Amino acid sequence: MRDISFDAIAEAVRDLCIEANCALPDDLKCAISAARSAERSPVGQSILGDLVENFTFAGERRLPICQDTGMAVVFVELGQEVHITGGLLRDAVNLGVARGYTEGFLRKSVVRDPIRRVNTDDNTPAVLHLSLVEGDQLTITVAPKGFGSENMTSLHMLKPSVTQEVIEDTIVRAVSEAGSNPCPPVVVGVGLGGDAELAAILAKRALLRPVDAHNSDPFYAEMEARILEKINRLGIGPQGLGGTTTALAVAINPYPTHIAGLPCCVNLGCHVTRHASKTL
Repeated sequence: MRDISFDAIAEAVRDLCIEANCALPDDLKCAISAARSAERSPVGQSILGDLVENFTFAGERRLPICQDTGMAVVFVELGQEVHITGGLLRDAVNLGVARGYTEGFLRKSVVRDPIRRVNTDDNTPAVLHLSLVEGDQLTITVAPKGFGSENMTSLHMLKPSVTQEVIEDTIVRAVSEAGSNPCPPVVVGVGLGGDAELAAILAKRALLRPVDAHNSDPFYAEMEARILEKINRLGIGPQGLGGTTTALAVAINPYPTHIAGLPCCVNLGCHVTRHASKTL
């Protein structure tokens, strides 16, 4: 067994909250820059140029890329040979989020109760997803999720008899109906299979995939490419003002499912699809 301390986890989460909110992943920066060159709409091209200027300025000055610094979604891959000392993993994650959002001067957007709406004042609690894996390491990924895009999440419990074309059109329609709300160009995460709750997690995890990567299964890689092409023909464009760049990438996470169902969840990431990781 290998010991990892409560304090080390809290410190890592603190740093990742600030990093994720101030520095866009390199793959996404490259995708936005490339989209600016390829965009056919002058307005769209200008907006993409503004986005490049924004993430460059934010990275240089260590300022938030977006005013909505999101709800902290934290994915932890915990090696089975790791022993956490000094406290609970959940508490370490929440302490790190509280420190990151307070010390990093990030907007605190979490309310304690969904109806009574009183702010927690430190952006906790986080949404924590824990996976047990092999080994003696602990990998933390912080993915702050703004709710302009999160509110556009859609779950579709499709019939297992539907065609592949219907599945693809369902995903495209979800982006079309979202319109400008998720601040396009978007990253489209799709969870396909499992049950309703797992499909939603699969879709959220899909947003962590580098936008220049494709599904390892050629069948799904081709499906992703077709859906992306269809989405970019919608004409929504950057920030919804028209153009040929509505989405930067489509990522599908499939999973086995029941013979009587075909869950399909679509989770959209805005042009600031943020995430940062560290392995302890």
